[in-house]
Amino acid sequence: MSILSDREIKELSVEKGMIQPFQDRLINESNGRKLLSYGLSSYGYDIRLSPKQCLIFSRTQSGDCDPKAFDQSILRPAELLEDEKGQYFLLPPFGYCLGVAEEYLELPKDVTVVAVGKSTYARSGILVNITPAEACWSGHLTLEISNCTGLFNRIYANEGICQLLFFRGKECEVDYNMRKGKYQSQPKEVVFSQV
Repeated sequence: MSILSDREIKELSVEKGMIQPFQDRLINESNGRKLLSYGLSSYGYDIRLSPKQCLIFSRTQSGDCDPKAFDQSILRPAELLEDEKGQYFLLPPFGYCLGVAEEYLELPKDVTVVAVGKSTYARSGILVNITPAEACWSGHLTLEISNCTGLFNRIYANEGICQLLFFRGKECEVDYNMRKGKYQSQPKEVVFSQV
């Protein structure tokens, strides 16, 4: 298995629609305002956090969170705020939220994706955890974002939130679509845990 270069990611995105919308370079400024970069890099692609939805785990002091029977009432919508630096959600101290990627992915049968955090966010105490997207998965990724600090922390909408690394191997025998994976064709909204 090998990691895809910028040339290969661009080819798959432009010719086969692997990433939509696709930026063929890193975008780190807009109208004179600095951004957390998004777009194509040397061996990856930085995706953006959508402004559409961010759900924060509330400070419930009782009960439990069960991935086999997820109770959506433990989440509350975060308000989309804006100032001269851009649009953002405010993640409370030691808070955890679910967001959604702006970009739509449609992976080929021989490509799988792993996400890694952006160093700018990591240095502010923000960690992004995304499970792998396997061959032939499609949709908008649900993003899991954690604030590891005792401070309120901004996460900017329409700006880079994490980097995707694309790996190509021999075509798998059974891809995500063939086995009817439960997170296939995710819409541009948070998808809760399912069993």
